[in-house]
Amino acid sequence: MQVAKDKVVAIDYVLTGPEGEVLDSSEGREPLAYLHGNGNIIPGLEQALEGHAEGDKLDVTVKPEEGYGQRDDAMIQTVTRDMFEGADKIEPGMRFNAMSNHGPRIVTVTGVEGDNITVDANHPLAGVTLKFAVEIKDVREATGEELEHGHVHTGDGHDHEDGHDHE
Repeated sequence: MQVAKDKVVAIDYVLTGPEGEVLDSSEGREPLAYLHGNGNIIPGLEQALEGHAEGDKLDVTVKPEEGYGQRDDAMIQTVTRDMFEGADKIEPGMRFNAMSNHGPRIVTVTGVEGDNITVDANHPLAGVTLKFAVEIKDVREATGEELEHGHVHTGDGHDHEDGHDHE
């Protein structure tokens, strides 16, 4: 069976950055399973996997435009410490959930000067060319429920880890 829209695809992968450093990997874990053609993985990788089959191995280079986008300086801003309710200590590198005009976002603290906190809402891999070494482990038909919900259900009792409410 080939990778195509609405098929459940399971892949093993190693993701490396521009200097060859490993950024993420499925090694030591179950393969990553996703519902193809539903925006569950970055567009550049999804497009590269289209038409391939179980057992195929491929190396994929994904430019920022097809990955996590280019860095946007408008997504960096300075806010006051009182925006961080309940956080006793705030230091660079810490990540917080924040509400934006576009819904919830994860922001990374990049600077602290007194009560002024600089945060960056860009994805940490924005602007980075990504390299994936991928092996397709399985391709199967999606269940009706997976199609309805737009993502894979693992069947291990953790079907809704994404925080969606499926009623």
